Parts: sequence; C-alpha cells; structure tokens
Amino acid sequence: MELPEPSPPAAAASPAVSRAAEGPVPFRRFVQLFTAVMLPIFLAAIDQTLLATATPAIARDLGDLRASAWIAVGYLLASTIMAPLYGRLGDRYGRRDALVAALGLFALGSAACAAAQGMWWLIAARMLQGLGGGGLMVMSQALIGEVVPPRQRPRFQAYFGVVFMLASITGPVMGGLVVSSFSWRWLFVVNLPLAAIAAWRVLRLSKSPRHAAQGQSHDVPGVLLFAAMAGLALLWLTLAGHRFAWLSLSSLAMAGTALLLGVLLARRERTQAHPFLPLELLRLPAIAWTSLTVTLSTASMFALVFFLPVYLQLGNHGDAAHAGLLLLPLTGGLVLGSNLTGRLVAKTGRPDRPPRYGLPLVALALLLLGLLPGGSWAVGLLGVFAGLGFGTVMPTSQLVIQTVAGRTRLGAAAATVSLARSIGASVGTAVFGALVFGLASSAELQAALHGGSAAATLQVTQAFHLAFMAAGALTLIAAWACTRVPRVEI
Repeated sequence: MELPEPSPPAAAASPAVSRAAEGPVPFRRFVQLFTAVMLPIFLAAIDQTLLATATPAIARDLGDLRASAWIAVGYLLASTIMAPLYGRLGDRYGRRDALVAALGLFALGSAACAAAQGMWWLIAARMLQGLGGGGLMVMSQALIGEVVPPRQRPRFQAYFGVVFMLASITGPVMGGLVVSSFSWRWLFVVNLPLAAIAAWRVLRLSKSPRHAAQGQSHDVPGVLLFAAMAGLALLWLTLAGHRFAWLSLSSLAMAGTALLLGVLLARRERTQAHPFLPLELLRLPAIAWTSLTVTLSTASMFALVFFLPVYLQLGNHGDAAHAGLLLLPLTGGLVLGSNLTGRLVAKTGRPDRPPRYGLPLVALALLLLGLLPGGSWAVGLLGVFAGLGFGTVMPTSQLVIQTVAGRTRLGAAAATVSLARSIGASVGTAVFGALVFGLASSAELQAALHGGSAAATLQVTQAFHLAFMAAGALTLIAAWACTRVPRVEI
C-alpha cells in the first residue's frame, strides 16, 4: 500500500508497522538473490576505479588531456539522468526486468568504448555506457530491499562488502596492470561477458511485483529538462576558468541558461502528480539531509578516486601500475569502514550516527594530503583514513532513505540515493578537474604528462594540492549536513 505524504511522526511510524509484518528472510532465498545481483553491483563498483589509473595512457593515445575528465563526467552525467528514471520504471514494470535492460545498455556502451578512435568518441560511448550503468546499483539495491527487511540488511552487509571490496581493490590494480602490459581497450572488452552472465543470473529470479500508480507517466519533458540543465551546468563547470574566463559572455550565457532550465524544471516537477525527480521523498527531512550529505561527500570521494592516480603519475612520475597500487589503501579503508559501519548499525539500529564521526576524519585526511609532500607512505596512510571515513556514508544512507521511504517506494528510494551520489560524483569530478586544469597551463600539463621539466611538474603538483584542500573543505560541509539528519531507527 502506498504510504501517505506523512508528517515527520507518521514517517517514523511507518517502518515500525512494516517491520512487524515482515519475518526473517530465509538464508537460502538471500543466497539466490545475492548470486544474481553481485555481478551488477561488481560492474557498477569497479567502473568507478577501473579507468582512474588508465586516464594518462588514454590521453597519450587519443590526445586532449584537458577533456579526459569527461571520461568520468560523461558516464556520471548519463547515470545521474537515468537513476531516477530507473527507479520509476522499476517500481512500475518490475525491478528485475529493469536491471536486465540496464545490463544490456551497459554492455552496448562498453563495446563502443573499446572501439573508440578519438577522445570525444570515447566520451560519447561512456555516456551510452552510463545510460545502462545508472540502473545497475539502483535496481540491485531495490531488489535487495524487496527481499531483505531493513533490520536484517546490516546483517548481510558483509556479503555485499566483499563484492564491493573485490571491485574496489581489483579495479585500480587491474586497470594499472592492463594498461602497463596490454591496452586500455581491454578494460571495456571484459565487461561484455560479465554483463551477459549477470543478465542470465538475474533472469533466473522470479518476476518483481509492480507498484504503478494509476495515471503514472514517465515525465519525458522533465527528463529532457533535467538532462539539458545537468549537461550544460557540468560543461560550464568544466570549461570555465581555462577555456574562457568565468565572467566572459560565454560563461555567463551558459550559467544563465542552466539556471533558467533549473527553474523551469523545478516549476514543472512541483505541478506533476508523478514527477521524474523523487520530490515527494525529498520533502522528508531525514531523506533531504541524507541526500545532501551523500552529494557533498561523494563529490570529494570521486575527485580523490579519479584524480589521485593522475596526480601520482603526473606529479610523482609513477607508472599506471604503481598508481593503482597506491589506490589500494583508499579502497581497502573504504571497504573496511563500510563493513565496520554495517556491524555497528546492526547492533545499535541507528544508521544516522556513523557519518558524524567518519566525515571529519575524511576532511582531516584531505587537508593533510594537500599540505604534506606526496610520498608513497603519506598517500597510502592518508588514503586509509579517508577510506574509513567515506565507508560510513553509503551503507547508512541506503538504510536511512529506504527505511523512511517505505517498502512500496524502494525503487524511488534507491534512485534518490543514486541520484544524490551521481550528482555529487559528476560535480566533484568536473569542479576538481576545472580547478586543477585552471591552475596549470596546457604546456605545463603536457610537460608533466610526458615527464618534462621539474618546474612544470612542481606547478601541476601545487595545483593538485590546492584542489585536495578544497575537497577537504567541502567534506567539512558534508560533516555538518549529516548532523541535521533526524533520529532514524531500524
């Protein structure tokens, strides 16, 4: 039954009623689900770190280092646009079938990436891949929510932590080794058999229930407005400051148009009975503040994951394999933090608390990364602390939002988390790249890319240090936002 638009007390009462009606999930049924969704989760997680170590090699092969940030931004932009749409489609037509469709698009985009002959071809193919990738984590999380009641999810968190750990650890290492020994194109080719196996396993699940509201539409104008606004805003953030001045006519026109599109989108979505954006969930304080925390913290996390290997290769003149190995402390800390957080929440039933302690630790690590020399030991140690802090956010945010949203809106709830995460990742990567590439000239970047003068390397290193400190300041704002989340119990 669809939950009413609640006042805060009603929102808090709904999960209790739901828990009373739900019994423990049989372990055998959980195993059946886990073996079906682990590959989509693996593909979604590994794609975040797989290309981080390969970016300099891709730039040497295809050219245009400045545009290389869009290898990540293009994928994240497409994922951002599709995340809420997958949530609606999954609720309406079944989450199993929506996940299979997402896997098909992801595989098609991977094939196009492997065949890319230029930087912008690769970026366009990454956007196609992102159209499918946007549904992998959303629909996997929604399918988990169908089977596992909220109170039991922390108990099973370790199993999904293992999948995330394998993806996070093998991503940068495999990316570095493949690039050093073969070609970056193989990083996309390997997705094809994995996506086929994942689709076969998911299709063996029983059909998902449908929760379509009468008269519900897909809100195509809302989707188009959101795509245009997000794309133009990210393009402006990426280009302003080095392709044209911040206060130039081109910059003001792009920013003004993006703002106008945002106003039109907000007006339209407020008048729709079933809007593209999950505004009915964002009216709940727990979901609104959790979404803001996820957006800000993910912006810092993706800036670190995507650009730390670039910094290590350009600033320290390491190779791709070495850069991949130095991401291991960060990803290992992330997995450990996630698992420890899951166990803590299982004991306390309070998913709203761990980020209040984890995010200040991240902010400190990022600030020190910007202040200290970038030696291997310093990067590794600070990466562990940053990973531990980041690991407190994602598992708890899923629990908070899914618990408050209720069982019939699991797709929209998962889409809300994914949307916040994708927006943060897109904006963080774009802004971080604009900051670094704005502080260093094209000649300095090219010299550092090809192992040039010490002066150029020093300038590029200083640009990265300032950007790391800016990411630390952003994480402090995220730490404040998470303190605003009301008490939530599962």
